[in-house]
Amino acid sequence: MLCLMVTGLTGCGAGERLRNIGKEPPLSAIESPTVKPGYKPVQMPMPTEAEPASYSPNSLWQTGSRAFFKDQRANRVGDILTVLVRISDSAKVDNSTKRSRTASDNMGLNGSIGTKLFSDVLPSNISNNVDPSAVTAATSNSSTEGEGAIDRSEAIETTVAAVVLQVLPNGNLVIEGRQEVRVNFEVRELIVAGIVRPEDISSGNTIASEKIAEARIAYGGRGQITDVQQPRYGQQVMDILLPF
Repeated sequence: MLCLMVTGLTGCGAGERLRNIGKEPPLSAIESPTVKPGYKPVQMPMPTEAEPASYSPNSLWQTGSRAFFKDQRANRVGDILTVLVRISDSAKVDNSTKRSRTASDNMGLNGSIGTKLFSDVLPSNISNNVDPSAVTAATSNSSTEGEGAIDRSEAIETTVAAVVLQVLPNGNLVIEGRQEVRVNFEVRELIVAGIVRPEDISSGNTIASEKIAEARIAYGGRGQITDVQQPRYGQQVMDILLPF
């Protein structure tokens, strides 16, 4: 039984964690994101006709350049630029719903016709106890009340260096950057990816996160603190499988 438990833990990835008990979480090796499994080049709608390049005759200043001799901004695959991540989001929603309905229905047959009809149809021991003016009576009452509230606030401010992975036909740059910081037994990860315009890159070779199209920003971590903040694997499986 012990061998089966060890084999199962090794198969689900717990064996590596058991071997690293008391050790710092290892940092990931530096590698190109393009060789990772599942990587797919970005394909975006492109203009039907490419814009011709323009040159200024009799000028020492290069077209589109922000430096006298060479533009230091990232514009080729493999170049590096700095992404200024500034996220400050807040949302507050408060909804309240209340509904009620009451209904009452009565049906009867008054007069001698009703009395004669009931005396002929129903036995005497029943017809004597029935009021023809109130043959049927129905009442209903329903009410619904619901309340919902959302109060969320997020703030992230940091910087990360990203690498140009691809240059699209219209000149836009596909970038991705990853940063890992280990503090004691916890590794904090910051991932930034998206598409940027060369015109939005500042002269200091930086770009703000709000100017990144199709932005993918992830901030999290792994380690002992992250482990205790998550339910155990068995509890997560039960949360998925149990219908109630």
